[in-house]
Amino acid sequence: MADKKLIVITGATGSGKTSIRDYLVEKYHAGKIITHTTRKPRGKEQNNVDYYFETDESFAKLHLLEHVKYVTAQYGSSMEGINKAFENHDVAVIVLDTKGAITYARKLKDQAEIWFIKVDDPDTLRQRMQKRGDESQRIEKRLASDEFMRDMHLPDELKNVATVIDNNDWQVAQKQVDNLMTK
Repeated sequence: MADKKLIVITGATGSGKTSIRDYLVEKYHAGKIITHTTRKPRGKEQNNVDYYFETDESFAKLHLLEHVKYVTAQYGSSMEGINKAFENHDVAVIVLDTKGAITYARKLKDQAEIWFIKVDDPDTLRQRMQKRGDESQRIEKRLASDEFMRDMHLPDELKNVATVIDNNDWQVAQKQVDNLMTK
């Protein structure tokens, strides 16, 4: 992994983490690190493509680098998933909450490049969640959660580690991503 680039994208729900990951996969041919979850698929999400959809029992058997529980679903990432993304790519990208990003920064040190995606207005995040098809009740639970409040701000543990990307406007964020990828 020494000659590879691992990008960890973090920030609040609806901040555009997945959109930025997809942009990196499409434009820069980054390998997408697939993570595990016990939640049900949304819309057209597919197993082994968007997530590894797990049961509580199968999730408990995984060898995870980090994991977290949000409301009723568990999420986690494994070293196997990272290594699989690096099989055919020099750059791999993963989307994590800030707690997971802190774990990656602590365990992988400078092997992980942390990007914190910032959006100033919680109403913008609500609108983005609605647009992607989240149920209203789920959105309100998520916005009221401690995890959401934590992920709205760059944690102290990442202040000297993370690059902050302003995603209030996609064109501004896209230029910043392009600059980071070509430096």
